[in-house]
Amino acid sequence: MAGRFSLRRFAELNINDPIFNSLKTDYPGTENSTGFIEWFQKKSVNESTALVFEDEFGLGAFIALKAEEEEITLQNKILPANKRIKVSTFCIAERYRRLRIGEGAIGLLLWKWQKTDAKEIYVTVFEKQRTLINQFEKFGFIKEGTNLNGEFVYMKNRNQIDFSNPFKSFPYIKSDFDYAGYVIIDDIYHDTMFAYSELANTASLQAKISSSVSNGLSKIYVGQAVGSNHTIGEPVLIYRRYTQGDGKRYRSCVTSFCVVTDIIQAKINKQYLMTFEELKKRVGNKSVFDEKELQDKYINFKNMIVMELLYYGYFGAGNNVNMDWLEKKGFWGRQGQYPTAVKLTVDGFKKILMEGNVNVSNVIID
Repeated sequence: MAGRFSLRRFAELNINDPIFNSLKTDYPGTENSTGFIEWFQKKSVNESTALVFEDEFGLGAFIALKAEEEEITLQNKILPANKRIKVSTFCIAERYRRLRIGEGAIGLLLWKWQKTDAKEIYVTVFEKQRTLINQFEKFGFIKEGTNLNGEFVYMKNRNQIDFSNPFKSFPYIKSDFDYAGYVIIDDIYHDTMFAYSELANTASLQAKISSSVSNGLSKIYVGQAVGSNHTIGEPVLIYRRYTQGDGKRYRSCVTSFCVVTDIIQAKINKQYLMTFEELKKRVGNKSVFDEKELQDKYINFKNMIVMELLYYGYFGAGNNVNMDWLEKKGFWGRQGQYPTAVKLTVDGFKKILMEGNVNVSNVIID
C-alpha cells in the first residue's frame, strides 16, 4: 500500500515502470558491470526481492540490497574482503523527490543492515547524483574511492560510527547519554507519523496530513512548554496516547524511540521569539499540522516550543509497552508528575527497550 515500504519479488514488478528509465541509461552494460536489464532479469529468475514504495501511478521508490563477502576493487586500492551489505539499487521516482522518501528509505536500509552481522554497508553512486550523495553523507557514509565503473563508493562501518550528530550515528545510540525521556503523541497523529510502529489488537488511525511526514525520519513535535526537559542528542521514547475511549492504561503505550536533533523556543509568555515565516520554514514538511493549524497555535499558545526528532527505531506489533507496565515498574514517574518531566536513567531506558523486544546491545553501543 502507499505510505510505507514493502518487500516485493522482482518477478512481480514491471521493468517498464518509468522509475527504471535512468537505471537503464546509466547501466547499459560494460566490461566492468552488468547492464540493468540483464541484472533485473536474473534477479527475477532467482526469486530475488526488493524494498518498494508503491502508489496508484506505479513505483515511487525501489531499493535492492545484497549480502557480500568479497574484495572491492577501486581505482587506487583494494578494500579487503569483509561481511558487507551492498545497496545495489537505490532509486526514487521524480514525483517523490521533495517528499522526504529518500530519507525514509536510507533509514529503512540502515535498519535492515543493523539486524545483520555485516560489519559494513556501502553504496555506489555517480558523481552527477549529488542530491543522493548528500543524503548518504548526512547519514554517516564516507567516500572510500572510485570503482572501475567510474562510480563513487560510499561506506558506513559499524565499528567506526560517527557520534558527532544523531544523523551520522543512525541507527546507533552512544551509551554515555545522561538520561532519556518521553514524548507524548495522540494516537491519530502517531499512526501516520510513525509508519513502522505497528499496533496489535488496536485499530490504526490516520490523520489527514502530508505523506511527507510519514515518509521521512525527521519529525517535528510542537508543544506549549517554556524550555524543554530534553537536550539535543538525548534519546526519547514515543508514547502513543489512546484517545478513543476507556482503557487508556492498557491501550496507551510506548511504540518507538527517537533522538532529539533540535529544540527551538518560538514563543514565551505571549512574546514571539521568531516570526511565523521563520517558524514555517524551520518546520517545513515535518509536522502533522498544516500551515493554518500551525499558525493558529503560533497565535493562540502562550508558550510554544518546537522539537525535532529522528525516528531511530520501533517495537512492532505485540511488543509495545503499555502505561500499566511502565507504572508498575516505576518508569512512569511519581504520583502527580507529568510523564514528559520524567528523566529515565540509561538502565531504565534499556529495560523499556528490552520489554519492547529490542536487541539493546545492537542499538546502544560504545
